[in-house]
Amino acid sequence: MALADEEPMTSQHQRKRVKHSALAASAALAVVAAVAATAPGAGAAQSGTPGTPKLKLIAASSAVTLDRWEGEGERGVFLDLGTYVTVDGAPLEFKVKRKSYKDPVVAQQVLRDGTKTTTRALPAGLVKDFSGLPGFLEVSVKNAAGQEVAKTKGSFCPNNASGRIRPDAPARSHYPESCPTNPFTLGSVWGVEKGWASNSSTVDYDKPLDLPVGQYTAKVRVAKKYRDLFGIPDDRPTIKVTVREETGGGGGMGLTARSGHGAHHAGGPAGDHYGPRGADAPTPGALSHALEDRGLAHHLGDGRGHTDGSRIAPALKAADKRPTGRAGVPANVPKPDLRSLPAWDIAITDGEDGDVPGKDYLAFSANVWNAGPAPLVVDGFRSPGKDLMDAYQYFYDASGKQVGYTPTGTMEWDPRIGHEHWHFTDFASYRLLSEDQTKEVRSGKEAFCLANTDAVDYTVKNANWHPYNTDLSTACGEQNSISVREVLDVGSGDTYTQYRPGQSFDITDLPNGTYYIQVIANPAKRLQETNTKNNVALRKVVLGGEPGKRTVKVPPHDLIDAR
Repeated sequence: MALADEEPMTSQHQRKRVKHSALAASAALAVVAAVAATAPGAGAAQSGTPGTPKLKLIAASSAVTLDRWEGEGERGVFLDLGTYVTVDGAPLEFKVKRKSYKDPVVAQQVLRDGTKTTTRALPAGLVKDFSGLPGFLEVSVKNAAGQEVAKTKGSFCPNNASGRIRPDAPARSHYPESCPTNPFTLGSVWGVEKGWASNSSTVDYDKPLDLPVGQYTAKVRVAKKYRDLFGIPDDRPTIKVTVREETGGGGGMGLTARSGHGAHHAGGPAGDHYGPRGADAPTPGALSHALEDRGLAHHLGDGRGHTDGSRIAPALKAADKRPTGRAGVPANVPKPDLRSLPAWDIAITDGEDGDVPGKDYLAFSANVWNAGPAPLVVDGFRSPGKDLMDAYQYFYDASGKQVGYTPTGTMEWDPRIGHEHWHFTDFASYRLLSEDQTKEVRSGKEAFCLANTDAVDYTVKNANWHPYNTDLSTACGEQNSISVREVLDVGSGDTYTQYRPGQSFDITDLPNGTYYIQVIANPAKRLQETNTKNNVALRKVVLGGEPGKRTVKVPPHDLIDAR
């Protein structure tokens, strides 16, 4: 993970990412037709060991055209060659988890043979995080003269953009749409359905390949350790690559206005201030690239042509009217379990929207997630002419029938650029504590628009791999809304990044020394939970420097070295 004092991601840099996404989507659209003709066993499942998937590396097209761009100190192309891993005979599935932040990540392959399920452990140390299988692809690029000009390796996220290779394959994939990159992820599920293919390309947006305009040949293969592990043939698809100058058209895809509706958690509004230390810019890799780009591109998300692996799901509709009758919560009804992640993406900034320029601020990212076994469902209802909504928490039995409700605070309209939606006021709060953790030196009570931005642990009971309200442009209503439903589903968390207005502490007059950022879920305990003893997370920071030039050091949190 990059440090927070690196160069900020400028608007131009973000536009480059969006243009690349359009090209990736265009290339991926051809996968179904191309793979159906070339994949082994098209139209019939592969024979082999029961429950063991048969994998093959193919190229969706024999030629691709890539745009070369220059600017902001970077230049080159994003090497998305449109190669896919086909899966047949059985699903390809992995369960990836760590017991705690003191323990390493471990991965198991899940083998499904009808009603029988077995697992086998992947080699220790092979998988180091939750972003995919590292070093899966090996790519060699030669110029027109046959000289090798570049070699690179890439990870493989099975949850990447995918499509069917056979008409009798499952119509929809039940696996998640992306691999999580939050540094404090606890568990994930990766998978490709039988009869599907998953895009094997992982493009590092922060390291474009510096290829001049011209003609090239790329040869791709699966690394030997994975060929041996999964029995993958040593196929080496060859793709002709044309590198051309960027035309500025963005592949025919326009940019949307960056309002608060489109850039709530993971992107700033037009005209955002980017401080000299880059604290406003998202740390590369802290969030999925699809999420970073959300609000910028029309094509991201589910639906026809949305093949980049992102998910923009619609908001849930609030109840038609306020609940009636006596409020109550049955004793044995399933409830959510809200937990905080330690703060990350921590940096010094000199003032953002809503802050005072010239002061020193400690900015950070924070996440509260739901460990289940039930979703958190909160509806807000507005009386005519009122500035606040009355909020109610709802409860459901195992069959989904509403069995109770309780008043749980209020929702308020946040007019700040970068928000501009209804916030639930009793969800979480932030505090900066003294070194001995006995004194609160700064408080940052926050109101939240609840949305399922991050897959924190999809291995917990009742985790929803396809949550609603992931699209922040619709999740939390408009200024004239009469009611709003906000949901935090099981396994998902809600991240507010360091460059959102209000996501910081004023440290201008604080002495240098050691402090702790405290993130508290359900601070007033108005929400009903299964457990309220696991709602607090701490992250140690060490402040230094002098006014106008403050510094922060962030020690690792157990095995997680993500500042």
